[in-house]
Amino acid sequence: MNKTAIITGGGRGIGWAISRRLAKEGYNTAILGSSDQACYSETIKELGQYGIKYKYYKCDIANHGSREETVLGIVEDFGAVHVLVNNAGVAPQKRMDLLEMTEESYDRVMGINTKGMLFFTQAVVRQMRRQKPVGQKRGTIINISSCSAEVVSRTRGEYCISKAGISMITKLFAERLAGEGIFVHEVRPGIISTNMTSAVKDKYDKMIQEGRFPIARWGKPEDVANAVSVLVGDEFLYTTGNYIDVDGGYHLKTL
Repeated sequence: MNKTAIITGGGRGIGWAISRRLAKEGYNTAILGSSDQACYSETIKELGQYGIKYKYYKCDIANHGSREETVLGIVEDFGAVHVLVNNAGVAPQKRMDLLEMTEESYDRVMGINTKGMLFFTQAVVRQMRRQKPVGQKRGTIINISSCSAEVVSRTRGEYCISKAGISMITKLFAERLAGEGIFVHEVRPGIISTNMTSAVKDKYDKMIQEGRFPIARWGKPEDVANAVSVLVGDEFLYTTGNYIDVDGGYHLKTL
């Protein structure tokens, strides 16, 4: 029996790399995004080569009704959910100094990145708890946060706050679900080459050249997918609530 994985924001960037990796490993794949299916229909056809079942779902992660309807649809189509990768997220539409940040921008970023993720996870967990364990696991949840959960960026404070919130959500669900065979982990990407970082490419190119990153290169979406692959497997059965930095060593404190 193939396990089923949900990847929010799974049609492009880091999410697409994760979708491809899990499909390659034999997971049936439910890809969620906020755009119409036509935007990804050609892209996701690539998953057919892996002999798995896959489907795209348009979902507004910040909307209660959309979340609930999507989870019900996935269960109806796939029968069960074994892995949830919470990857969907947005950056501020305009970078602004902390003293100029607007409530509208804060509400948008927090509504998707943190509130939406929290309550979508809640809906999926209700389904996972109804399922019988497969081996020693009833389910695995991977939350994609960011190095911004720890690193201060005064021109996108709402984004940093949202990612710090994801770290606490990871710990909360890990503690609550540990006794039920549902494992929860966090992956913190650094600078990853995607559309989201393309607008500030020159800034990060300079930081790499200046030696700010011990591993002196841009991260790739596949680097994050590799970490997810390890965590969803059966090798980490005495670990939950932890995180992995995928940031080229940027988190290291040096003198």
